[in-house]
Amino acid sequence: MNKLKFIRKKHAGRDASGKVVVRHQGGEHKRFIRVIDFKRNKIGVAGKVISLEYDPNRTADVALVQYADGDKRYILRPEKLALNDKIVADKIADIKVGNAMQLVNIPVGTVIHNIELTPGKGGQIARSAGTSAIISAREGDFVHLKMPSGETRKVRALCFATVGQLGNVEWKNEFFGNAGRKRHMGIRPTVRGVAQNPRSHPHGGGEARSGIGMSTPKTYAGRPAVGKTRKKHKFSDKYIVSRRAKRKK
Repeated sequence: MNKLKFIRKKHAGRDASGKVVVRHQGGEHKRFIRVIDFKRNKIGVAGKVISLEYDPNRTADVALVQYADGDKRYILRPEKLALNDKIVADKIADIKVGNAMQLVNIPVGTVIHNIELTPGKGGQIARSAGTSAIISAREGDFVHLKMPSGETRKVRALCFATVGQLGNVEWKNEFFGNAGRKRHMGIRPTVRGVAQNPRSHPHGGGEARSGIGMSTPKTYAGRPAVGKTRKKHKFSDKYIVSRRAKRKK
Protein backbone atom coordinates (compact mmCIF):
# COMPACT_ATOMS: atom_id res chain seq x y z
CA MET A 1 0.00 0.00 0.00
CA ASN A 2 1.41 3.37 -1.02
CA LYS A 3 1.69 6.25 1.42
CA LEU A 4 -1.60 8.17 1.56
CA LYS A 5 -0.19 11.56 2.56
CA PHE A 6 3.09 13.37 3.07
CA ILE A 7 4.31 16.87 4.00
CA ARG A 8 4.11 19.38 1.15
CA LYS A 9 7.46 21.05 0.46
CA LYS A 10 7.57 24.82 0.52
CA HIS A 11 9.17 26.66 -2.40
CA ALA A 12 7.70 30.16 -1.97
CA GLY A 13 7.63 30.67 -5.73
CA ARG A 14 11.41 30.19 -6.08
CA ASP A 15 13.41 27.95 -8.41
CA ALA A 16 16.48 25.84 -7.55
CA SER A 17 18.75 28.91 -7.58
CA GLY A 18 16.55 30.78 -5.08
CA LYS A 19 15.26 33.30 -7.61
CA VAL A 20 11.57 34.30 -7.45
CA VAL A 21 9.90 32.94 -10.59
CA VAL A 22 6.28 33.15 -9.37
CA ARG A 23 5.40 36.25 -7.39
CA HIS A 24 2.98 36.58 -4.45
CA GLN A 25 3.74 33.20 -2.92
CA GLY A 26 5.25 32.31 0.46
CA GLY A 27 4.69 31.94 4.20
CA GLU A 28 1.98 29.32 4.00
CA HIS A 29 0.95 27.05 6.85
CA LYS A 30 2.38 23.53 6.94
CA ARG A 31 0.10 21.14 5.08
CA PHE A 32 -0.12 17.55 3.92
CA ILE A 33 -0.46 16.37 0.32
CA ARG A 34 -3.18 13.74 0.10
CA VAL A 35 -2.60 11.36 -2.80
CA ILE A 36 -5.88 11.35 -4.77
CA ASP A 37 -6.91 8.35 -6.86
CA PHE A 38 -7.94 10.10 -10.09
CA LYS A 39 -7.59 6.89 -12.12
CA ARG A 40 -10.08 4.84 -10.05
CA ASN A 41 -8.32 1.68 -11.31
CA LYS A 42 -9.43 -0.71 -8.54
CA ILE A 43 -11.61 -2.40 -11.13
CA GLY A 44 -14.39 -4.57 -9.72
CA VAL A 45 -13.27 -4.18 -6.07
CA ALA A 46 -15.96 -2.76 -3.79
CA GLY A 47 -14.98 -0.05 -1.34
CA LYS A 48 -16.48 1.57 1.77
CA VAL A 49 -16.23 5.26 2.69
CA ILE A 50 -14.57 5.35 6.12
CA SER A 51 -13.74 9.06 6.40
CA LEU A 52 -14.75 12.44 4.92
CA GLU A 53 -11.94 15.02 5.08
CA TYR A 54 -10.99 18.58 4.22
CA ASP A 55 -8.07 18.92 1.80
CA PRO A 56 -6.20 22.28 1.97
CA ASN A 57 -4.68 21.72 -1.49
CA ARG A 58 -7.98 21.76 -3.41
CA THR A 59 -11.46 23.29 -3.25
CA ALA A 60 -13.33 19.96 -3.18
CA ASP A 61 -13.47 17.75 -0.10
CA VAL A 62 -12.05 14.22 -0.21
CA ALA A 63 -13.25 10.84 1.00
CA LEU A 64 -11.08 7.99 2.29
CA VAL A 65 -12.20 4.66 0.85
CA GLN A 66 -11.21 1.24 2.20
CA TYR A 67 -11.49 -1.54 -0.38
CA ALA A 68 -12.36 -5.19 0.19
CA ASP A 69 -8.70 -6.21 -0.25
CA GLY A 70 -7.62 -3.82 2.55
CA ASP A 71 -6.22 -1.09 0.30
CA LYS A 72 -7.09 2.52 1.21
CA ARG A 73 -7.30 5.43 -1.24
CA TYR A 74 -8.50 9.01 -1.30
CA ILE A 75 -11.08 10.05 -3.90
CA LEU A 76 -12.80 13.36 -4.61
CA ARG A 77 -16.01 13.52 -2.59
CA PRO A 78 -19.18 14.03 -4.66
CA GLU A 79 -22.26 15.62 -3.17
CA LYS A 80 -24.47 13.23 -1.15
CA LEU A 81 -21.65 10.70 -0.65
CA ALA A 82 -21.94 9.78 3.04
CA LEU A 83 -19.97 7.82 5.61
CA ASN A 84 -20.20 4.00 5.23
CA ASP A 85 -21.49 4.25 1.63
CA LYS A 86 -20.37 1.45 -0.71
CA ILE A 87 -18.82 2.39 -4.07
CA VAL A 88 -17.13 0.56 -6.92
CA ALA A 89 -15.23 1.27 -10.14
CA ASP A 90 -15.95 -1.06 -13.07
CA LYS A 91 -16.66 -1.00 -16.80
CA ILE A 92 -20.35 -1.47 -15.94
CA ALA A 93 -21.77 -0.52 -12.52
CA ASP A 94 -24.90 0.89 -10.90
CA ILE A 95 -25.66 4.54 -11.64
CA LYS A 96 -24.95 5.58 -8.08
CA VAL A 97 -23.11 8.60 -6.64
CA GLY A 98 -19.41 7.74 -6.25
CA ASN A 99 -19.36 4.82 -8.69
CA ALA A 100 -16.91 5.11 -11.60
CA MET A 101 -17.41 3.49 -15.01
CA GLN A 102 -16.83 3.92 -18.73
CA LEU A 103 -18.78 6.70 -20.42
CA VAL A 104 -20.25 4.24 -22.94
CA ASN A 105 -22.21 2.60 -20.08
CA ILE A 106 -23.52 5.80 -18.47
CA PRO A 107 -27.02 6.90 -19.59
CA VAL A 108 -27.56 10.21 -21.42
CA GLY A 109 -28.46 12.99 -18.97
CA THR A 110 -26.33 11.65 -16.10
CA VAL A 111 -24.29 14.17 -14.07
CA ILE A 112 -20.62 13.15 -13.83
CA HIS A 113 -17.21 14.42 -12.67
CA ASN A 114 -13.49 13.41 -12.70
CA ILE A 115 -13.64 12.67 -16.44
CA GLU A 116 -10.77 11.12 -18.40
CA LEU A 117 -9.72 12.48 -21.79
CA THR A 118 -7.43 9.54 -22.55
CA PRO A 119 -8.43 6.04 -21.39
CA GLY A 120 -6.32 5.00 -18.38
CA LYS A 121 -4.72 8.41 -17.82
CA GLY A 122 -6.99 9.44 -14.95
CA GLY A 123 -9.59 12.16 -14.54
CA GLN A 124 -8.68 15.60 -15.91
CA ILE A 125 -12.01 17.43 -16.21
CA ALA A 126 -14.53 18.57 -13.56
CA ARG A 127 -12.36 18.10 -10.46
CA SER A 128 -12.97 21.33 -8.49
CA ALA A 129 -15.69 22.05 -5.92
CA GLY A 130 -19.25 22.14 -7.25
CA THR A 131 -18.33 21.24 -10.83
CA SER A 132 -19.85 18.56 -13.03
CA ALA A 133 -20.53 17.69 -16.66
CA ILE A 134 -23.61 16.16 -18.29
CA ILE A 135 -23.70 13.44 -20.94
CA SER A 136 -25.81 15.00 -23.70
CA ALA A 137 -25.50 12.54 -26.65
CA ARG A 138 -23.65 9.60 -28.20
CA GLU A 139 -21.88 9.51 -31.54
CA GLY A 140 -20.01 6.37 -32.64
CA ASP A 141 -16.92 5.91 -30.45
CA PHE A 142 -17.54 9.24 -28.68
CA VAL A 143 -20.00 10.78 -26.24
CA HIS A 144 -20.93 14.46 -26.13
CA LEU A 145 -20.37 16.18 -22.78
CA LYS A 146 -21.86 19.49 -21.69
CA MET A 147 -18.87 20.93 -19.84
CA PRO A 148 -18.93 23.19 -16.74
CA SER A 149 -18.03 26.14 -19.01
CA GLY A 150 -21.08 25.54 -21.23
CA GLU A 151 -18.98 24.10 -24.04
CA THR A 152 -20.04 20.80 -25.64
CA ARG A 153 -17.12 18.46 -26.30
CA LYS A 154 -16.61 14.96 -27.68
CA VAL A 155 -14.80 12.48 -25.39
CA ARG A 156 -13.93 8.87 -26.16
CA ALA A 157 -16.61 6.50 -24.90
CA LEU A 158 -14.05 4.15 -23.26
CA CYS A 159 -12.88 6.87 -20.86
CA PHE A 160 -13.86 6.55 -17.19
CA ALA A 161 -15.90 9.08 -15.22
CA THR A 162 -17.48 9.18 -11.76
CA VAL A 163 -21.22 9.64 -11.18
CA GLY A 164 -22.41 12.74 -9.32
CA GLN A 165 -21.59 16.42 -8.82
CA LEU A 166 -18.64 17.36 -6.64
CA GLY A 167 -19.52 18.71 -3.20
CA ASN A 168 -18.62 21.94 -1.39
CA VAL A 169 -20.74 23.88 -3.92
CA GLU A 170 -20.78 27.06 -1.80
CA TRP A 171 -17.00 27.40 -1.92
CA LYS A 172 -17.12 30.15 -4.56
CA ASN A 173 -19.24 32.31 -2.21
CA GLU A 174 -16.77 32.05 0.66
CA PHE A 175 -15.56 35.33 2.17
CA PHE A 176 -11.93 35.24 3.30
CA GLY A 177 -12.36 38.00 5.84
CA ASN A 178 -8.82 39.16 6.60
CA ALA A 179 -5.30 39.34 5.24
CA GLY A 180 -3.97 36.83 7.77
CA ARG A 181 -6.05 34.03 6.37
CA LYS A 182 -4.63 34.68 2.89
CA ARG A 183 -1.13 34.56 4.40
CA HIS A 184 -1.85 31.17 5.94
CA MET A 185 -2.83 30.01 2.44
CA GLY A 186 0.55 31.12 1.11
CA ILE A 187 -0.75 34.14 -0.80
CA ARG A 188 1.36 37.29 -0.35
CA PRO A 189 0.13 40.84 -1.14
CA THR A 190 -0.23 42.01 -4.75
CA VAL A 191 0.91 45.60 -5.36
CA ARG A 192 -0.51 47.50 -8.35
CA GLY A 193 1.99 48.20 -11.12
CA VAL A 194 1.22 51.95 -11.17
CA ALA A 195 2.10 52.15 -7.45
CA GLN A 196 5.62 50.77 -8.03
CA ASN A 197 8.79 52.43 -9.25
CA PRO A 198 9.74 52.18 -12.95
CA ARG A 199 12.56 49.69 -12.29
CA SER A 200 10.10 47.24 -10.69
CA HIS A 201 7.24 47.48 -13.19
CA PRO A 202 6.61 48.95 -16.67
CA HIS A 203 3.58 50.86 -15.31
CA GLY A 204 5.60 52.48 -12.51
CA GLY A 205 6.93 55.99 -12.10
CA GLY A 206 5.38 59.41 -12.64
CA GLU A 207 4.63 62.23 -10.26
CA ALA A 208 1.64 61.72 -7.95
CA ARG A 209 -1.14 59.54 -9.30
CA SER A 210 -0.61 58.68 -12.95
CA GLY A 211 -2.05 56.22 -15.42
CA ILE A 212 -0.36 53.36 -17.20
CA GLY A 213 1.14 55.73 -19.79
CA MET A 214 1.38 53.26 -22.66
CA SER A 215 -0.88 52.00 -25.43
CA THR A 216 -0.88 48.36 -24.25
CA PRO A 217 -0.81 47.39 -20.54
CA LYS A 218 2.16 45.17 -19.67
CA THR A 219 2.91 42.48 -17.12
CA TYR A 220 5.76 43.00 -14.67
CA ALA A 221 8.00 41.21 -17.18
CA GLY A 222 7.04 43.53 -20.05
CA ARG A 223 4.75 41.11 -21.91
CA PRO A 224 1.29 42.22 -23.15
CA ALA A 225 -1.30 41.93 -20.37
CA VAL A 226 -4.44 42.19 -22.55
CA GLY A 227 -5.62 40.48 -25.71
CA LYS A 228 -5.08 36.91 -26.85
CA THR A 229 -1.76 35.66 -25.53
CA ARG A 230 -2.27 31.89 -25.78
CA LYS A 231 -1.74 29.63 -28.78
CA LYS A 232 -4.73 27.80 -30.21
CA HIS A 233 -5.05 24.13 -29.32
CA LYS A 234 -5.13 22.74 -32.86
CA PHE A 235 -5.53 19.10 -31.86
CA SER A 236 -8.13 19.79 -29.17
CA ASP A 237 -10.41 21.97 -31.29
CA LYS A 238 -11.62 19.10 -33.47
CA TYR A 239 -13.38 17.57 -30.45
CA ILE A 240 -15.39 20.73 -29.67
CA VAL A 241 -19.01 20.43 -30.86
CA SER A 242 -20.16 23.89 -29.71
CA ARG A 243 -18.27 26.73 -28.05
CA ARG A 244 -19.23 28.24 -24.72
CA ALA A 245 -21.38 31.36 -24.88
CA LYS A 246 -19.45 34.62 -25.04
CA ARG A 247 -19.65 36.76 -21.93
CA LYS A 248 -21.84 39.85 -22.32
CA LYS A 249 -19.95 43.11 -21.91
